Amino acid sequence: MDDEILKLLREHPTSFLSGEEISRRLNVSRTAVWKRMRHLRSLDYEIEASTRSGYRLIHSPDLLTPSEVKPSLKTRWMGKAIHYFARLDSTNIKAYELAARGAEEGEVVIAESQEKGRGRLGRDWFSPPYLNLYLSVILRPKIPPHQAPLITLMAAVATAKAVEKCSGLRPLIKWPNDILLNGRKVAGLLNEIQSETDRIHFVILGIGVNLNVDEKMFPKGIRSVATSMKKEMGQAISRKDFLSSLLQQLEEWYAIYLKEGGDVILNAWREQAQIKGKPVKITSFGETLSGIAVDVDSDGALILRMENGKRRRVVAGDIEYQKKKEV
Repeated sequence: MDDEILKLLREHPTSFLSGEEISRRLNVSRTAVWKRMRHLRSLDYEIEASTRSGYRLIHSPDLLTPSEVKPSLKTRWMGKAIHYFARLDSTNIKAYELAARGAEEGEVVIAESQEKGRGRLGRDWFSPPYLNLYLSVILRPKIPPHQAPLITLMAAVATAKAVEKCSGLRPLIKWPNDILLNGRKVAGLLNEIQSETDRIHFVILGIGVNLNVDEKMFPKGIRSVATSMKKEMGQAISRKDFLSSLLQQLEEWYAIYLKEGGDVILNAWREQAQIKGKPVKITSFGETLSGIAVDVDSDGALILRMENGKRRRVVAGDIEYQKKKEV
């Protein structure tokens, strides 16, 4: 009922709407309307009440509920169905469950906080409530499973573009799919797939973006390597506006990939990553490799030129950028 009440109030932004009219249109009692108004105020909605005139919405909080998000969405199909939760174990886990039960492409799971948020390689993802963005998007691309890594690169490009558009800053992609501002991680992606040998059932794009968290809130173990858009911009950012931009970028880049193929995505990723020629150290499956980054191949694997001149293909791992040696 909350969403319906907010919709009615937004239809009359400059005038009051009587409790009698709201109860009539929603087919509920006046007491029920009063209780929902009290609940909305507890969520930091500013609602003016007049005994004679009724109710008027003055201000909405920066929540990511469907009623708050949908009015600002500019997408054609992505995010038209939003599953919102104040708290979840993980948006990826919930999205996977929904997709397995038949949820459609473009459905989105959003949580205000996660108790078991996950990053790459099984790491925890720091997920404080009501500050950042934690979401998962369901996709059902008609592509063979071996092309799924390109979906990961596509999502990284889209996320970086959204960060750039909303902040005016130039982010870099750190292979394969971390987003950096001034050398620190502002966003990360964890994508999962369900497939058979010859077809993909669905892909879950899990994206976490540090928006308004203060530096002192980060756990000490990641404080030196993590950042937020608020810290880098020097001001808080609207989470609703960022979400709208992110979903728009994801929809656009996904359409580009499906229409034009992987080369366009790879070129966009290369331009946003600027990794070619960088000295790197990679920990991959218990092995440490050092060399010069040459490129990424069509599967998203990193091509590394080792110190002995040989090339090595790395499909997964942790990467550290090294300082160039003095000549």
